[in-house]
Amino acid sequence: MDAKIDNPTPLPPAMLLHLRGFLDYLQAECGLARNTRLAYRRDLMKYLNFLHQQGTDIANVTPSQITEFMRSLKKAKMAVSSIARALAAVRMLCRYLVMQRVVARDPSEVIESPRKWNRLPTILGSEAVQELIDTPDEAEFRFARRDHAIMSMLYASGARAAEVAGLEITSIDFTVGVARVLGKGSKERIVPVAKQALEDIQDYLPLRESLLANAQPTRALFVSRSGKPLAREDIFRVVRKYVQRAGIKGSVSPHTLRHSFATELLAHGADLRSVQEMLGHADIATTQIYTHVDANRLRALHRKFHPRG
Repeated sequence: MDAKIDNPTPLPPAMLLHLRGFLDYLQAECGLARNTRLAYRRDLMKYLNFLHQQGTDIANVTPSQITEFMRSLKKAKMAVSSIARALAAVRMLCRYLVMQRVVARDPSEVIESPRKWNRLPTILGSEAVQELIDTPDEAEFRFARRDHAIMSMLYASGARAAEVAGLEITSIDFTVGVARVLGKGSKERIVPVAKQALEDIQDYLPLRESLLANAQPTRALFVSRSGKPLAREDIFRVVRKYVQRAGIKGSVSPHTLRHSFATELLAHGADLRSVQEMLGHADIATTQIYTHVDANRLRALHRKFHPRG
């Protein structure tokens, strides 16, 4: 009988104690961002619940049990990327338990990682991106200039939604043409910003001033109608709103603009390391997916236009 990973039963105090210690370790020693810690906690609650239902103590886990846990996630129809993240959480917990001398050997070290990138990211062509960015119309939308600047910034910098939401008024250097972005794990990086995006942000600034006229002072660049800083979820809502308005099909989000940014750079000759730095990827293997995206695009063009394609 399969363990039910989505219907946890009360866990033994010892398991919860180890989990609490591990999460404290991630914050104090590893400096992982809050959202990452919350994701790891969700994954590890499923893992510990799986072990508990199997009658296994956290100190006596075998590699085959971790493999079975991964299979249970697959049966639950979790995305491959989510399963890969869950395995990363389990591996970090196992290393922590070795470090704490709870276990003598790491049972996860022989587990092969699932193919995280068996699905290529969705991208939009440059014309579709421009159509999306140009959709906000001041005649229809009061916040058109703000929304236009948000989408322009997403595509021009390759920044994540949370990073754009976190921009401050001083984050943009209009003279040099760069933005200071605070990424995952509170790591700061400097990214170049296209001239058009800088102009779009400057066009938005008078609207920002009017929104802040009767609000609490804030350093946030992008603010709501009440003058409060926009959150990551607000950036997603802005993009979805205009995707629907523009009639663009498929699942398009702020991350689609990030994917499109990286793919366009590589297609026009940018080197992989530079793109890695601009995206803030810790591992270049994550950036390499965009070389596959571009190769697929070129093959599709070849099939479409070559007489023997």
